[in-house]
Amino acid sequence: MRQSLMAAMILVVLPTVAAAGETPSAPGAEVYLIAPADGATVRSPFTVRFGLKGMGIAPAGVEKEMTGHHHLIIDAPLPAGEDLDYAIPADDNYRHFGGGQTETELTLPPGQHTLQLMLGDHNHVPHDPPLASERITITVR
Repeated sequence: MRQSLMAAMILVVLPTVAAAGETPSAPGAEVYLIAPADGATVRSPFTVRFGLKGMGIAPAGVEKEMTGHHHLIIDAPLPAGEDLDYAIPADDNYRHFGGGQTETELTLPPGQHTLQLMLGDHNHVPHDPPLASERITITVR
């Protein structure tokens, strides 16, 4: 009985995650970086502007068809394979914009960096098929 109660408590505490393909992306939808441009040289802090075509923006936790929110991937690879079945990581390389933001001020150390966007659903899980921008390279002075 005690083990059953403990298992039930654990199930209640763990967050639910959408299964792969549960949140479809709109046909022809695109996510892209408006600024900075690929190859740009910038000074920190700088503004990164996010673009989205064919779908809408909704905050994390708001389940609304054909919407999602941005995740900015800095100097790291896109989630791939089985990782597409789970929430996009959240750390210094994978920044979540679950409030529905469409731009951010970014401070990076001098040197070359890569930036890429990925749209996540209400649970931060990539859509099916996944929507990701082209990866750009910038230089910070």
